[in-house]
Formats: sequence, C-alpha cells, structure tokens
Amino acid sequence: MNEILQTMWHTWTTGGWVMAAMVLLALVMYASAAHLMMTAYRRGLTRATDVVLRNWVAKPDSAPASVSELVRYTQDEIQSIKDIEGRFREVEATQVSDLDRRIAFLNVLVISAPLFGLLGTVLGMLLTFKAIGMGSSASEIIAKGISEALVATQTGMMVAVPGLIMASIAKRWRNEYVAFLARLESITLRHFRPEFHGMTRFFTRKTETATTPKADKTEIVPA
Repeated sequence: MNEILQTMWHTWTTGGWVMAAMVLLALVMYASAAHLMMTAYRRGLTRATDVVLRNWVAKPDSAPASVSELVRYTQDEIQSIKDIEGRFREVEATQVSDLDRRIAFLNVLVISAPLFGLLGTVLGMLLTFKAIGMGSSASEIIAKGISEALVATQTGMMVAVPGLIMASIAKRWRNEYVAFLARLESITLRHFRPEFHGMTRFFTRKTETATTPKADKTEIVPA
C-alpha cells in the first residue's frame, strides 16, 4: 500500500501543473460515467421476453414500477393507433435523447484526457529545450523536463482508457433500451389494433393485369 501511495505521489510531483487539471478531469469523467451507467442500466427489462411484455401491456400493474409507468403513459386516453405511436416518440425524445447527450458529454471528457497529457508533454519538452540552451550544467533540469513530458502523457492515457470503456458500455446499454422500446411499441400496437379496426396507413400499389398494360389501384392495408 505504501509503495502505491509513493508511486502516486511521485507521479503527482513530477507531472507538472497539468496533473491538477488531470485529476479534476478524472473526477468529473468517472462521476459522469457512473451516473450515466446507472441511468442506462436496464438489463432486467431489456432481456424480458415477448410473452412477458405482452403480459405487461395487458396488465400494467404486473410490470415493474418503471415499466408500469411507461405502459400507462402510452395507453391512457388514447383514441387511435397514431396516439400510441406519438406517445412512444415522446418517450424516445425525452429518455433516449437525454442518454445521447450524456454519452456525448462523456466522450468529450474522454477525448480531453489525452489532450491534457499532450499539453504536459509540450510543456515538459519546452523545459528540456530551455535547459539545453543553458549548457551542460543543467542536466537536472533536462531530466525533470523529460520526466514531466512522459508522466503527463502516461497519465492522460491511463485516465482516458477506463472512461472510454465505460462510455462504450453505456452506449451498448442505450442501444438495448432503444430496442426494448421498439419491441414494447410493437406489442402495444398489436394489442390495441383490433380495438381500432387495425387501420394505420394508406398506400398506393401499382399492379399489372392482362387486359391493361398498367393500372393504379389504391388499397387499404391492415398494419
């Protein structure tokens, strides 16, 4: 334990003033990543089977609290299939967009860590070149500049790699939640379609017959 603390202290003292900015960046990054992952973690819900989802749609009270609230919101006071689709678009616009903003912010923090390391490298090399210009008596300053350059680069990469992994996991969970919403919407539409006579859209299909070269026929197709 003492060796680890001594190594951390040595890194802190030899990395230059950039280390203070790096520590602050790491705290903000890991706190944001932890909060994002807790928000995006819905593994038990996203792995629910279609049978379970149909039961939740038919009986919202049997669903977990978060899903029950979502199901009720997409079903209360609906007048058509389009109302259900509109409710799900609202859910995606609020919850999924919020996850996207947090993931984008976390990616910015991850990218910033190596840039701070690069800044420390530049400052260390400037110190080294300054010492070289002073003559051969400045070997200690040269060593300090090289050490500062290398330590800052190393720390920047060490801070960025865990943040990158956490951002990748959060993005995967975000995609799983989007797929879960799509499945829930599909099952909800199938559940209420008989009540609204099953019509959701009109489209024109071009057909060819033996008597006429081409004919346009408009059909109403159940979704």
